Amino acid sequence: MFLGSMKNIHQNAKGLDPAIKRALSYLDRVNFRDRADGTYDIAEGESYAIVQRYMTRPLASCLPEAHKAFVDIQYVVEGEEYLGWCPMSPDLKPRAPYDPKRDIIFYDALVPESNVVLTAGSFAVLYPSDVHRPQAAVEDPAPVLKVVVKIAVENLELQ
Repeated sequence: MFLGSMKNIHQNAKGLDPAIKRALSYLDRVNFRDRADGTYDIAEGESYAIVQRYMTRPLASCLPEAHKAFVDIQYVVEGEEYLGWCPMSPDLKPRAPYDPKRDIIFYDALVPESNVVLTAGSFAVLYPSDVHRPQAAVEDPAPVLKVVVKIAVENLELQ
């Protein structure tokens, strides 16, 4: 996992894969407050963005998840949420088998568990080795505008 802020994105992005840098540049230059919820291509066949508005939920109702085919960049435009995290480990108990069509597997819990607060302007780059639990309320459920960028792992140069 890589955490950063759009305030100093050009300093933070050094050393990252070019596809991730392109996605972060896209996030930095687009005004998502004016975009409708939905999916937007960034680089055809390489990456796309999902704009979403929702209410955060109690921590207990948020499931840890992981992906195999895509890197996630979770960027909070407005609001804040807890992002739970742990490294992929044999100690994790899958809730159901991996779904290749949706590129997702859910787990019962993060083992061990770490949490960070993603505030407006902050982002997390999550690789297939990063199990994460998004959309959790920091205190009470609150509105969030978030963009999740999906970057196909096969397009990463720095593997």
